[in-house]
Amino acid sequence: MSLWEAVVLGVIQGLTEFLPISSTAHLLVARRLMGHHHPEDAFTTAIQLGTLVAVFVYFRADVVRLLRALLSDLKALRPGTTPDARLGWKIVAGTVPVVVCGVAFKHFIKGTLYKPSVMAAAAIGFGLLLLAAEMWSKRRANHALPGRPEEDITWRDALLIGCFQALALIPGASRSGVTITAGLFAGLSRPAAARFSFLLSLPGILGAGLKDAYDDRDKLFHTGADVVNLLVGGAVAAVVGYWSIAWLLGYLKRHPTYVFVVYRLFLAAAILAMLAAGWITDVVSG
Repeated sequence: MSLWEAVVLGVIQGLTEFLPISSTAHLLVARRLMGHHHPEDAFTTAIQLGTLVAVFVYFRADVVRLLRALLSDLKALRPGTTPDARLGWKIVAGTVPVVVCGVAFKHFIKGTLYKPSVMAAAAIGFGLLLLAAEMWSKRRANHALPGRPEEDITWRDALLIGCFQALALIPGASRSGVTITAGLFAGLSRPAAARFSFLLSLPGILGAGLKDAYDDRDKLFHTGADVVNLLVGGAVAAVVGYWSIAWLLGYLKRHPTYVFVVYRLFLAAAILAMLAAGWITDVVSG
């Protein structure tokens, strides 16, 4: 991988991680077009640590507040003593499904599902599910039931969104897309669903990124150039990701997610067209 490819992949990761359009699908397709023999390798997961930095920086006040509340609970041996502590534990609970599924099905997912046809199908299927969630949210609003704020997130909401997050292990599904979808179905407002989605991403992305980086450390850090590529790609992803978070939160305060549904359908059509043209193949390179 060249340095310019690492920069391009960092931009792609930063733009697509938080928009509900699937960063994994974009990275895998881009790397296949670049001629990378193993686009599903640890670089695709480890570069997410860059966007994780963006979440930490953007939500730094929230992260510090929640961590303090969790530590206070642990010291007092009394979980859920404050609203911040309860939200923190809900994030922990919502992370359990993706951890369990990630550990149990990692090899199956990377060995079977990391191919363009699956990404195209997931882009369509989960895009239509997001559309259904938007229509459900609009129907509730028409019946004088506006979306609930972040403070009203229940344990049931957290577990539902967490289970949906596990579906994002399917390439093309989009972690932010499926969690925002679940949040809308649960009756949250779009901004509340997005904020909880971003906060919920912290433990999952951190764990997956560090584990893949450790498991494939010999390949990721084989040469100085490999290290530079990962650092540069991660840094670019962090900067672009920070902008992406700010833009999306502002956008969702005023607009529904229909534009992303349309984009996902175009993405699926583009992937299928590239398959038909032979630009990319549907073979898992493993």
